[in-house]
Amino acid sequence: MNREEAERYILARELFGMRFGLDRMLRLMTALDHPERHFDSIHVVGTNGKSSTVRMIAAILEEHGLRTGAYLSPHLVSFGERIRIQDRDLPEAEFAAAIQRAAQAAELVDRSLGGEERVTQFELLTAAAYSELALRRVQVAVIEAGLGGRYDATNVIPSKVQVLTSVGLEHTRWLGPTIADIAAEKLAVVQEDGTLVLGPDLHPDADAVAEAVAEARRVRIVRAGTDPGVDVGALGAFQRVNFSVAIAAAAAYLGELDPRAVERAAAGVRVPGRLQILGEHPLTLLDGAHNPDGMAVLVRSLREILEERGASSLVAVVSILDDKDAAGMLAALLPLCEALVLTRSQNPRALPPPTLQSLAGQLELDHSRAARISEAGGRARGEREPAMEIVADPRAALERARELAIERHGRDGVVLATGSIYLIADLLRPASEARASAL
Repeated sequence: MNREEAERYILARELFGMRFGLDRMLRLMTALDHPERHFDSIHVVGTNGKSSTVRMIAAILEEHGLRTGAYLSPHLVSFGERIRIQDRDLPEAEFAAAIQRAAQAAELVDRSLGGEERVTQFELLTAAAYSELALRRVQVAVIEAGLGGRYDATNVIPSKVQVLTSVGLEHTRWLGPTIADIAAEKLAVVQEDGTLVLGPDLHPDADAVAEAVAEARRVRIVRAGTDPGVDVGALGAFQRVNFSVAIAAAAAYLGELDPRAVERAAAGVRVPGRLQILGEHPLTLLDGAHNPDGMAVLVRSLREILEERGASSLVAVVSILDDKDAAGMLAALLPLCEALVLTRSQNPRALPPPTLQSLAGQLELDHSRAARISEAGGRARGEREPAMEIVADPRAALERARELAIERHGRDGVVLATGSIYLIADLLRPASEARASAL
C-alpha cells in the first residue's frame, strides 16, 4: 500500500461504524503476534486534555533518553499523525506499511467472526499503531484512549501507569448519564498494583470513583497539581495544567526526574490545534475545544491572551457538530466575542450555520446572561451584542473574521477559530486537498 491506498482502506472501514467490545481487538493482537506486549505503556483517559497530555508525557520521557512512541486520536489532517515515534509523526511509507499489516490481520479476523461483524476503523488504526510501536522497538508508548476506556480498542495494553485527565458529561449514550458512570468507564483501564495519576480539580463524584477503584485494585494514586514549575511553550493556562499532569505521569513511570530534561520538554512541546497560532496581525488562533468544559477552559486562557494585548474581546469563527452541546459551548464563548462568523466544517454532522445563529441569538436574549457577562469580565452591561455573520466555507469564514478584526482594531485584533477539530482540520489542510475533499 501507498498512503492513498492506506487511507482509502481506512475510510472503507468507517462503514462498519463504532462497536464496543474487546473481542475483535484481542483477535487482532493474536493475529499480529501480540505487539502490545513488546513495550511498556502509559494509558491516558479523560474528557479533555488527553492529546496534549500524551504529547507532553512522551516529550518528557524522550528527554530522559527513552525511545518513546505515542498513539493519539483523532488526527487533524492525516491519519499518520496518530502514530508518533520519537516526537515525530510516522512518515507516509511507514504508515502505509503499518496499515497493510493491520489490514491483513483484520481480514483474517473478519473471516473468523462470521456474520456481518467486522473489525472497525478505530480497531484497525489501533492495531496498526501497536504493530508499528513494537516494530520500532520503542521502550515506552503513551497511549490515548478513544472513547471511554473499558471497551475502548486501546484497552488491551498491560499499562504500568494510567492517567485520568478530567471527567465531564460526554458520550452519555455510551458511557452513562452521570459523572460517576463516565468515570467508572474510563477508570476501567486501571491495572492491578499500578499507579493512577489524577488531574487536578476532578469532579467530586469522579474522585470518589477513583478512590474506590484504587482501593479495589491496590493502586497508588498520584494527584497532579496545577503549576508545573517550569515555563511551558504551548500557549494557554490549561496547557500548564496538562504539563503538570504529564510531569506526575512521567515521574510515576520513571521515578525521579531530571529537572533540566523536564525544562527542555516544556519549552519544546507544541500541540497542533490547541491555541495554535496561524497568523499575526491580527493574531489568529485555532483551538479544537468541542464541549462546554473544554470551551470554559479555553476562555480562561483567552482572557490572559487578550489582557496581554490590551484587548477585551475577539472575533470568533465557529462550527460545532450536531452531537455536541452547542448551547453550552456558545454560552461560554459569547462573553468574549465582539463578532461571530458562523460556518460549517466538511464533517457531515456539522450543525448548519443558521442553527448556530439561532442558538447564539437565543443566548443573547437570555436576560440572566447579562449578569454573568458582567461577573465574568467580558462585555459590560449595555454594550452592543456581537454581530453575527454566516460564511459557509471555513476558509472564507476565517478571512472574513480577520477582516472584521482589522476593521475594529487594526493589526492588534484577535481572531479565534473553534468549536470542532474538524473545523481546525479544514483550516490546516492544504487548499488543494480542501477543495478536493469538498467535491
